[in-house]
Amino acid sequence: MTIRRFEKNSIDENVSSEDYGYEKEGGAGRWLRIWSLILLFLVLLAAVSVRITDINVIGNETYTSDEIKDMIFDDPYDRNSLLCFLQDKLMEHKELPFIQDYDIRFRSPFSCDLIVYEKTIVGCLTYMSSYMYFDRDGIIVENSTERLEGVPEVTGLQFGHIVLNKRLPIEDDGVFSEIMNITQQLDAHDIESDTIDFDARGYASIVLTGGDIVVELGPDQDMDAKILVLSDILPEIKERGLSGTLDLSTYSETDRDGDVSLKLR
Repeated sequence: MTIRRFEKNSIDENVSSEDYGYEKEGGAGRWLRIWSLILLFLVLLAAVSVRITDINVIGNETYTSDEIKDMIFDDPYDRNSLLCFLQDKLMEHKELPFIQDYDIRFRSPFSCDLIVYEKTIVGCLTYMSSYMYFDRDGIIVENSTERLEGVPEVTGLQFGHIVLNKRLPIEDDGVFSEIMNITQQLDAHDIESDTIDFDARGYASIVLTGGDIVVELGPDQDMDAKILVLSDILPEIKERGLSGTLDLSTYSETDRDGDVSLKLR
């Protein structure tokens, strides 16, 4: 058997390195690649180091601005500008109680507007040791063990099983528009009420915040006029320190001389 040896000098000197598929890299090309990697590293380092320091919260009523910030930016990395932008555009937003959705609009790499869209809530019910919050259409939009300030509790309604994101199962759906009307009128006249109660006839009464005054509103006619009268006489009632039941059930806009009585305790 013959072993063939190849000497260095036996390779054809006319064959160049290009013929073997590679070319010796020059010094300039090597430094260009190194500087490109360094530049890329610096860019990435700058991107992960930039943080949002100025957050302007818009549209919040249920929560304070600080509470909204703490819920949405609950992780230190959430304030990184690059990660925050990618999460906002590519991932689902966080699910937050009483919040429908939110938008993050950057003003600069260091500042943004946080626009909050809250769920519309007109009242709540007590059900199985929880407060069930519903919107103007009677849809249960949230449940919580906490009572929201400024949301009246509705009592006296007869209903069956309550399911989240479903309409409250009661016979008269018109009661929801009545509740909405009452809460809107109270809000328009800066009157705070803790409770809206419906009796067996479907007549409404409200308990003003503090519990000293009960207002009987009666049937759902001339509700705007009834609450307007309430706003006119309420300052005097408070100034005189009166308490009891204010009967507006028979008052109407056409008959302004209808009975208005305050039954003192």
